[in-house]
Amino acid sequence: MKKENKFKFILQAIATDLLFWIYIFGCISFLSNHWFEIVLQSKLVVILGFAVGLTSFILGLSVGRKVFLPTTKTENKWYKTFWGWSVFLILLTTFIVGWNLVEVDLYKLFAKFQNAGGIMKGIFNPNMDILMQCLAALAETIYLALLATIFAIPLAFLLSFFAARNLMPQTFLGNSIYIIVRTIATVFRSIEAIVWAIIFSVWVGIGPFAGMLALMIHSIASLTKLYSEQIENINPGPVEAIKATGANTVQTWIFAVVPQIISPFLAFTIYRWDINVRMATIVGFVGGGGIGLLLLQQQQMLRWQNVGVIIWLIAIVVWIMDMVSAKVREKLQEM
Repeated sequence: MKKENKFKFILQAIATDLLFWIYIFGCISFLSNHWFEIVLQSKLVVILGFAVGLTSFILGLSVGRKVFLPTTKTENKWYKTFWGWSVFLILLTTFIVGWNLVEVDLYKLFAKFQNAGGIMKGIFNPNMDILMQCLAALAETIYLALLATIFAIPLAFLLSFFAARNLMPQTFLGNSIYIIVRTIATVFRSIEAIVWAIIFSVWVGIGPFAGMLALMIHSIASLTKLYSEQIENINPGPVEAIKATGANTVQTWIFAVVPQIISPFLAFTIYRWDINVRMATIVGFVGGGGIGLLLLQQQQMLRWQNVGVIIWLIAIVVWIMDMVSAKVREKLQEM
């Protein structure tokens, strides 16, 4: 092992152990406060984490050692090692903290089922008098999802070439463009479509146009990631062959890259439309139009039979979309 690499692994192992134990003691601090109202100061949590983390690293027993610098003490079966029981401890404390934070109450779930009686009755006794209104709203939902996908395709297609590591030159400019495009796509993808719908419903007003813009922004970011990862997995042979003929960057992309990615790109696009149809329902709850907005209105008026019609229509359309898109993607992958 090179000296530089060994130093890097040591730093990574130590950082892993410190964060690992600070997290565990942080969970213990939360539980002690939640159950017994005993507050552990943040400084004490950090000090305990550092102490246990460094000690376990020095003794060659830690999780960081197991991952980055294995020793004879870390090679036994997990239940015979300190790192193994440490991992078990972090999983257990994480589950317990999650249970308490989410306030899981199984009694309420099973003993108060009658509270949902009106909803269940409405779902299984739908009011077919509003069927045409629901179908119109459903068509609006499908088309706003379709347009969001169509408008997202060209921008995502173009950006994906700049977000692919194997296509960008190893220069300052090339690396900068790659990092910027990747960062923007990651940030925009991390913001859920429902948040974008809130923004656009204020910007352009409540309605399907706001929903379409929200889904379009999220689709551009998501498709850019999917497309670029597919480009990074292409066969480099044709690219090198085209470059050897003196072709420029654009010609290389058109003749060496595009033929290899058409089928997977189409499959990703159809899958994205499938996702957008489902997301369009939720987007409608915050002013994005479509059947989601109608569902919200009927739910607020406690018209559970009308809600039942909407839920069944959404379920049927999603089921059909899943079946059709799966078949189309399967055929495209065979091409």
